[in-house]
Amino acid sequence: MKSTTIIFLLATMTTMSFSDHHNSPKKRIQLITLDPGHFHAALVQKTMYDEVDPVVHVYAPEGKDLQLHLDRINAYNTRKENPTAWKEEVYTGNDFFAKMIAEKKGNAVVLSGNNEKKADYILQCLKNGFNVFADKPMAIDSKQFEQLKEAIAVAQKNKLVLHDIMTERYEIATILQRELSMMPQIFGTLQKGTSTNPAVVKTSIHYFYKFVSGSVLTRPAWFFDVSKQGEAITDVMTHLVDLAQWECFPGQAIQTNDIQINSAKHWTSNLSLDEFRTLTKEPSFPPYLKKSVVNDSLLKVFFNGEINYTIKGVHAKTTALWNYKAPEGSGDNYYALMKGSKANLEIKQTAKENYQPTLYIQPLDKNFDPTEAFKSIQSKYPGVELKKSGSGWQVVIPSKYREGHEEHFARVTERFLEYLQNKNMPAWEVPNMITKYFITTKALAIALKDKQ
Repeated sequence: MKSTTIIFLLATMTTMSFSDHHNSPKKRIQLITLDPGHFHAALVQKTMYDEVDPVVHVYAPEGKDLQLHLDRINAYNTRKENPTAWKEEVYTGNDFFAKMIAEKKGNAVVLSGNNEKKADYILQCLKNGFNVFADKPMAIDSKQFEQLKEAIAVAQKNKLVLHDIMTERYEIATILQRELSMMPQIFGTLQKGTSTNPAVVKTSIHYFYKFVSGSVLTRPAWFFDVSKQGEAITDVMTHLVDLAQWECFPGQAIQTNDIQINSAKHWTSNLSLDEFRTLTKEPSFPPYLKKSVVNDSLLKVFFNGEINYTIKGVHAKTTALWNYKAPEGSGDNYYALMKGSKANLEIKQTAKENYQPTLYIQPLDKNFDPTEAFKSIQSKYPGVELKKSGSGWQVVIPSKYREGHEEHFARVTERFLEYLQNKNMPAWEVPNMITKYFITTKALAIALKDKQ
């Protein structure tokens, strides 16, 4: 394939600092996008960052994945409200990865695409001196988990930053659930639970048909190949396992020997050929998906999973589910429960909550009133209120704290940039990252073995 260079110039240039890259001071952080195949790669650039050079070098094979990525960036650059000012310089030769390594035109590689290659990409980038900002999952099976451990060791040795995009830590209902769980006067202490009655429950429902940045998302056909995307138990489940550690043991390092996986299972989501066509714009199932197709008309893909495990003796259950299309007016759905000795903290997102993540405090003693102790939360998050709800209380969250999934990408990117500039990644992040992917990949191995 002939190599090409494409320069996306801005449709709208609002400041002189971006009008001539070669005449402006070089920013300290220069992004490289490697082989983008998932829309999360573009969402990193939905916002501009002062410390980041507006020129982003993209290395990828020519094709639909790349074009969809560039179209999304162009849409951000040309939108009416707060247009971005990115300049995408694109190389599409067959040697795109080697070219990226050789040219070193940036110091931070953004990875969000085909997960079959991701662990190797991460490892090779770090070996060649690049920092890495990777979408989840960074490992989709046990083999990749071993590569990831090697990559983390390389990053530590070379003083590089490897960080995965954990957007769900920036959802305000989750933040407040975590804050309240650290308040013994309201929550008490985290219960241990049992395997049949876990103390921590997290369930995420995703939908194949969705709107991203105002348009219906076109998914690549390979997304439905678990050898490329990964099963739900090692993909979406990454968020749930991460949140369980982040909320239950804030600021603590969780080691793999703190984990005991009791059971894991997986099952399929089913898509008709018409649904597949709608999602991918492809006329038929490609040959590599035939192994998952029944009667040439129904695609069965392992996009549902459940893990029952303990973290330092605390019983947790995480469940990841995929359905075709969300109910009208809703989107991806999240449920979370933390059981304390004084109260349970529960996040619901049903029609009753207008599909907004809503946090409830359910005291175990019905006469317990949390309002006085809650004032410390209000001093930190002005405007947050308590409202009586049944036998408990609803945490009323003002709209100023509400951000959607897409906006969370700016928050986690800002955190990554902070780690790059200040070298201040918390000590617990690395061991917890290792343990997170140990749980998901080990659980997949258990689920696969139980199917045999």
